[in-house]
Amino acid sequence: MKYRSRTEIVGDILEAANGGATKTKIMYKAFLSYGQLKEYLSVLIENNLIEYIDGTHKFKTTEKGLNYLKMHNEIGELLLTTIKITN
Repeated sequence: MKYRSRTEIVGDILEAANGGATKTKIMYKAFLSYGQLKEYLSVLIENNLIEYIDGTHKFKTTEKGLNYLKMHNEIGELLLTTIKITN
């Protein structure tokens, strides 16, 4: 697996938590260790990109998080298009 930037990791976490997911599910989908996941989740919660749903033990991507994902995916598509044009 290649090295990922923080923005790619955040995108993977938000994608995994879209619709609601447990820590374990997010960990496996985003390919993170438990320690890494805890750090990222605290930052994402502070910035209102993800929320913890009491009683369900699940995390869910917020509206702000979905906007981040949309922009992240659009930038990724633009970069791929740019690379294809230059090759």
